[in-house]
Amino acid sequence: MDLRPYIESFSRRLAETETLLSDSGVFANPARAQELAREYARLKQVVAEGREYLRALAEREANEALLAAEKDPELLALAREERERLDATIARLEKKVQAAILPPDPTDSRNTIIEIRAGAGGSESALFAADLYRMLCRYAESKGWKIETMDASPSDLGGFKEVIFSVSGDEVYRRLKYESGVHRVQRVPATEAQGRIHTSTATVAVLPEAEEVDIEIKPEELEISVCRASGPGGQGVNTTDSAVQILHKPTGLIVRCADGRSQQKNKTKALTVLRTRLLERKVQEEKSKYDAERSKQVGTGERNEKIRTYNFPQNRVTDHRIDLSIYNLPVVLDGDLDCLIEPLMARDLEARLKALQG
Repeated sequence: MDLRPYIESFSRRLAETETLLSDSGVFANPARAQELAREYARLKQVVAEGREYLRALAEREANEALLAAEKDPELLALAREERERLDATIARLEKKVQAAILPPDPTDSRNTIIEIRAGAGGSESALFAADLYRMLCRYAESKGWKIETMDASPSDLGGFKEVIFSVSGDEVYRRLKYESGVHRVQRVPATEAQGRIHTSTATVAVLPEAEEVDIEIKPEELEISVCRASGPGGQGVNTTDSAVQILHKPTGLIVRCADGRSQQKNKTKALTVLRTRLLERKVQEEKSKYDAERSKQVGTGERNEKIRTYNFPQNRVTDHRIDLSIYNLPVVLDGDLDCLIEPLMARDLEARLKALQG
């Protein structure tokens, strides 16, 4: 695939966006200015990588000419080493430029709402849900993203029946969307006296945060009620009517937010979650017109629907979508997820490029 025409096109568009941003009038529309600024930052990086890619191609061509003409064994050995380095550089940059060719997914840059729910396995699945919550929070922290818990239903043993939280930052959904699905754990529960290995699951739903322009919610469609929040947090939590529950009458969707002490803030968060769920429903309905076979994002939570297995006895994490196993379970559960997410991103890139080329 000849990438030169694409790199030239990126360079021209970079110059255009730079000219547009130099015009003070563009800032009269803040949303447009922000969009241009994001495009400029992305193009600047892509053009720099594209130029580095072309330089590496030129260097490899010169290297090949040297290998064909050189007779000195020492110089030939050095040239072969240089060829290996250049091949690795070219392959790395080629993927980056190819990724930029594809039309960007507008949801990739959005903040994200994550919902983790205990699945099959009783109390052990609730403990596993808490492990997944910690894992994803640690990953988000490693990326410098902001985390905000929106609602949680603790279990008796310290896990979660359900926990909902938002993650905001740069390209959050682009990476976290691969965590959607059924996660399966195989381990000996703390409550197991016979030392038998149990299999449990938890479901993870990763939803791009909806904006007001995506979904219009009319006030008359909502039934809003307030109540006292429950759970740990001191006297203020239990004596203040701060928890907010919203019923969306047309769909029957119910959202509850009780994380903060401010009723207004909880209402705002609950509306964000509701809008996001409605957008997800809208997207699913549109996709079903073209693919009636497509299942819901996380299925039913049954063990045979898993996307990933965390096997404690074997110190192994396996992602079944790409048949990849990592034998370092503690590191993964501590939030080092790039070893799984990067290969998934690479697979998607390859599939999209094949589709683009017909």
